[in-house]
Amino acid sequence: MWEQVQETVNYINNKFDFTPEYGVILGSGLGSFTDDLEIEFTLPYHEIPNFPTSTVAGHKGALVFGTIGTKKVVAMQGRFHYYEGYSMQEVTFPVRVMKYLGISKLIVSNASGGVNPSYKVGSIVIINDHVNMMPEHPLRGKNEERFGPRFVNMSEPYSLKMISKAKEIAKESNIEVFDGVYLGLQGPTFETLHEYKMVKVLGADCVGMSTVPEVIVARHMDLETFGISVITDIGSEEFLESISHEEVLKAANAAEPHVRKLIKELILQY
Repeated sequence: MWEQVQETVNYINNKFDFTPEYGVILGSGLGSFTDDLEIEFTLPYHEIPNFPTSTVAGHKGALVFGTIGTKKVVAMQGRFHYYEGYSMQEVTFPVRVMKYLGISKLIVSNASGGVNPSYKVGSIVIINDHVNMMPEHPLRGKNEERFGPRFVNMSEPYSLKMISKAKEIAKESNIEVFDGVYLGLQGPTFETLHEYKMVKVLGADCVGMSTVPEVIVARHMDLETFGISVITDIGSEEFLESISHEEVLKAANAAEPHVRKLIKELILQY
């Protein structure tokens, strides 16, 4: 893994002289955040050595390098999911690459199903913790000490300082945001009614099929991490009948301008 990461980083560095401070992973329906970037160059995943390729609709599949104000950013247009058949090491490989390209902060976005009664479709949730219920762990196997320690302290997976700044920005911008605990499941099926009930019993507010592995690996490498989720469906009987990937993208797209503003201002101000 170490050699593969260095090979990929060297390939990118030989193409461009660019050291990003922020990495951004763009989830379902949130890919047009790159319109806020002054783009310097784009690299399709299929051209990058050792990179997987995205197979899910709504995930474009490119690394985009650019600036917001004076801040340099690398954005992933499309992420990788365990349910696509990738190993957890492949799912999280881009996070390791971004770290060695220079990032010190990671912003992760996703679409999720809500079980908190305060949420509605389109609600924006700032993730303050997560519950890992995925069947595989991205750090299983021999630990590479050059990446990080064997046992990772997960007491603050999502940066309290970044959360505080994001809430301040939301208040100033009159954007309603909620706090929430995100529970990660394998997918790719949407949850059954009783699985949603289980999510609630376990103390989570929303559930999805991504984010948790990337955040674990980010914390392994001591990256400061911020997570944001758009509620695209509600785990109740009346909502479950109509849920589909198309409906998820539709709800994510409707909330996207607010999410984009929050992420843009967070990068500018933090």
